[in-house]
Amino acid sequence: MFGTSMPSVVKATALVNGDIITQTDVDQRLALLAMTQDGPIPADEIDRLRQQVLRNLIDETLQIQAAKAEKIEIKTSDIDRTIARVAGNVKQTPEQLAAYLETRGASIKSLRRQVEGELAWARLQRAKIESGVSVGDEEVKAVIDRLNASKGSEEYRVGEIFLSATPANQDAALTNANRILEQLRGGASFAGYARQFSEASTAAVGGDLGWVRPEQLPGPLAAVLRQMRPGSVSNPIAVPGGVSIIAVQDSRKILTADPRDAVLSLKQVTISFPAGTTRQQAEPIVARFTQATRSVGGCGGAEKVAADFKGEVVQSDQVKMRDLPPALQQMMAPMQVGQTTQPFGSIEEGVRVLVICGRDEAGPAEPSFDAISNQMVEERINLRARRYLRDLRRDAVIEFR
Repeated sequence: MFGTSMPSVVKATALVNGDIITQTDVDQRLALLAMTQDGPIPADEIDRLRQQVLRNLIDETLQIQAAKAEKIEIKTSDIDRTIARVAGNVKQTPEQLAAYLETRGASIKSLRRQVEGELAWARLQRAKIESGVSVGDEEVKAVIDRLNASKGSEEYRVGEIFLSATPANQDAALTNANRILEQLRGGASFAGYARQFSEASTAAVGGDLGWVRPEQLPGPLAAVLRQMRPGSVSNPIAVPGGVSIIAVQDSRKILTADPRDAVLSLKQVTISFPAGTTRQQAEPIVARFTQATRSVGGCGGAEKVAADFKGEVVQSDQVKMRDLPPALQQMMAPMQVGQTTQPFGSIEEGVRVLVICGRDEAGPAEPSFDAISNQMVEERINLRARRYLRDLRRDAVIEFR
């Protein structure tokens, strides 16, 4: 060995085919990542995450460069619309979102760059990959036949974080995956980490794979998925081309009616407490409220109960039970029209009940030819996109400083 060894931590500045990534770029993107979890990033994790963020910024730069080489233009107005939608999701204007990001050590510029990368990569895939991917009718029919034969078996709503690896760096990718898993089990957002770290084409949608059966996934993922339950996250799984972490958000039985697929019409009755109310003061009121709602007499009595307790009533229609929190789903699955949930909430935010005013049961969904075809196309696009990004990395001139 001649010369000095490569430092274990490379300074987080790089030139990617002439485009520079600065320390500020990395720090601000790391701050965006920190916002996806409940608490601060542990001090002993910051250096490792900074290196992962740098790798992601390199990939993002390569994707933007490749899109420009194909004459794909991402207009400022395209980015503005996405930023407005992101801000709207948290009930803010883009200006308010920009100010909030500044207080957290991030910036709207960093978020706009991430959006530009996602849009560029998506459009590049449509131009270079999607046009060359097709699925034959016979292939789709074969899947439908297998679905019908699998009636009553489980399918799962799955999220994935995929880290690419070669045989030479498989151990390093596995170490990174284990550290990501540690953050996820500490309360970090799976979708947030998927957006920042996953190298699959589903990263832009938080790693969401949609509803899948185990046999639709690669063998190593299928074997693990069959042992998982909703709400669980897997250990890192070695797969061809890298390492994956999967999360199960929900499950259901194929072509079988599920009470959680019901569409509800609800009235929510909420009572509030003055600031400073103690638990001891609130408990007698909550007890009377509980007793009153048990004999509410259906939705027609909701307004009277609310008036008696100086509360308020909000009506909601076309509510999918499956979209409610899991605890409410479990409580409401056996309930009938006119019945009321147990009170829930808090003294600070208000105590509420839900009254079921209407309930439309959904029959088992038949397999859709178009939906299955689209999913098969997406899987093939995802595989080719991984290979395309690998080729971009291989051909890039990257200089660390």
